[in-house]
Amino acid sequence: MIETNVSKHHGSFLQVIQSYYQLTKPRIIPLLLITTAGSMWIAARGQVDPLLLLVTLTGGTLAAASAQTINCVYDRDIDYDMERTRHRPLPSGRVQSRDALIFASVLAIISFTILTVFANLLAALLAMSGMVFYVLIYTHLLKRHSTQNIVIGGAAGAVPALVGWAAVTGTLSWAAWIIFASVFLWTPPHFWALALMIRDDYAKVGIPMLPVVAGAEATVRQIWIYTLITVPTTLLLIYPLHVSGIFYGAIALGLGGVFIYKAWCLLHNPEDRTLAKDLFLYSISYMMLLCLGMVIDSLPFTHYLIGSVANKLHLLVS
Repeated sequence: MIETNVSKHHGSFLQVIQSYYQLTKPRIIPLLLITTAGSMWIAARGQVDPLLLLVTLTGGTLAAASAQTINCVYDRDIDYDMERTRHRPLPSGRVQSRDALIFASVLAIISFTILTVFANLLAALLAMSGMVFYVLIYTHLLKRHSTQNIVIGGAAGAVPALVGWAAVTGTLSWAAWIIFASVFLWTPPHFWALALMIRDDYAKVGIPMLPVVAGAEATVRQIWIYTLITVPTTLLLIYPLHVSGIFYGAIALGLGGVFIYKAWCLLHNPEDRTLAKDLFLYSISYMMLLCLGMVIDSLPFTHYLIGSVANKLHLLVS
């Protein structure tokens, strides 16, 4: 293992803050938060307590940041070997591993405390379970040893949906688990598309991502299968659960149709990294817009508007 705990002085306090901020992989966190928000809005039937929303998103952010920081500590050796990650705070020596672990521990403690005090214990325990699963199951056990690392590890990224539901209701329902399942099933197409783009980096450091071990054709077949399962799963919120309505249904069908089309294009051109990048970028928009659809569909105003339109249509038909 390459020793990366090289002490380097930052030019200013702002640069220190920036380095620790980068440890949390901040670009990943917003996607986790929007699944939390979508789940909260459905659970609250469109009337979320603003304070509870702020508290839950803050606690979720800190839990995710803690998990990502520990992931950076664990992966600092392979990050040093990959060009795209070599300049992260740990492999570049701007932050020491011991300090990063202290930082992660503080974030986890604050997250658990905030969620327990201002939301409820179930939400706090779920957030911690997601963090532990990501660190121990995905990062430690699976990432370097199994092609199923993304499939099983995807459960960690789906936990925020459960946290959001639990924060509002104090329980977990079938609807919460369907949102969880939607994110869980969406993760392999999303991440394998990225893995197709950067498989040479993964091969260089010996990470057994599916494109490295099984090849592009096998990977795009799996992407296709998971995409075909993901889209109908998102529709279960409409039937048989009846927790979302026609607006969400239209959004889910429209977004899902494009998702399937892009996966189909990649299926017939498995070596085309441009198509892989296109699918990867779209998958991000897909999940964010899907959750936004959950939020808008749950609003009382949306129900009133759709009801008014339905009544006018009924009168016209009559």
